[in-house]
Amino acid sequence: MLHILLRWAISAISVYAAAFFVPGVRIANAWSAFIAALVIGLVNALVRPILLLLTLPINLLTLGLFTLVINASLFWFASSIVKGFTVVDFRAAFLGALVFWLVSWLVNGLFQTK
Repeated sequence: MLHILLRWAISAISVYAAAFFVPGVRIANAWSAFIAALVIGLVNALVRPILLLLTLPINLLTLGLFTLVINASLFWFASSIVKGFTVVDFRAAFLGALVFWLVSWLVNGLFQTK
């Protein structure tokens, strides 16, 4: 249980980092960051695999780069669900999703136990 809460906190920190570094991504408060992290996690767990399967041909043609477009679209979609989490356009969603991934990857790497 503690592991799940730690991952959720790391995702919320990643949302804050995206809001800090990317113009066009805004977060109203800490509660919105936690809810946004939860929604992004759920969307990535439930919707992303279906989208990856449906877009497999174009993903193969672009050597996997279309996955970045899917990630940005899901990041933008999460902002339409969460009140207090705003992404203004696709460029901000693209850069925000990249920052979100990078910060999550780095911080999860620090807390990884083997």
